[in-house]
Amino acid sequence: MGDPRRLQECILELESRGFSRAVDTVERFQFDVLNYRSFPSEHWRRIRTTNLIERVNKELKPIYRSIGAFPNDASLLRIAGAILMDINQEWITSRRYLSDVSEIPSADTGTEITA
Repeated sequence: MGDPRRLQECILELESRGFSRAVDTVERFQFDVLNYRSFPSEHWRRIRTTNLIERVNKELKPIYRSIGAFPNDASLLRIAGAILMDINQEWITSRRYLSDVSEIPSADTGTEITA
């Protein structure tokens, strides 16, 4: 399904069989599917899971609980931003979430994204 023509053929086939809800779903997510499939297959498992988001939430939760109430929205954003910057720095310097790929094609624009 990485080819837009094949995806369109799939949509037409579903329409001809009367699966209108499936057609709506495929049409709604076709660009997401194309972007997902433009990455190397080794990356697909990491892209489709929410493990990274769950890890970030796991690190944020104890800090929020220890502080309790925040005086205003800005203070909450400052601490969340600082924590996220720290997590980002850790990932940049010590871990590789995705294998080292210098350029990944973008299905939306046809340009390449430099990693």
